[in-house]
Amino acid sequence: MSSTEDKVKGNTNEAVGKIKQGVGEATDNERMKAEGQRQEVKGEAQQVKGDVKDTLKKGIDKA
Repeated sequence: MSSTEDKVKGNTNEAVGKIKQGVGEATDNERMKAEGQRQEVKGEAQQVKGDVKDTLKKGIDKA
């Protein structure tokens, strides 16, 4: 998977996670809120993975 794909999936997971948290908050559904938090963290991790891939690629390209 390319760094761009990781970043796009990360952004999507973050957005969906935030929506789930909002719905969970509005409906007083703790399970939905927790699921949203987990999905948001997963998205953040995917974005970091994409950033690391970019950094490594730039380092390799310079070598």
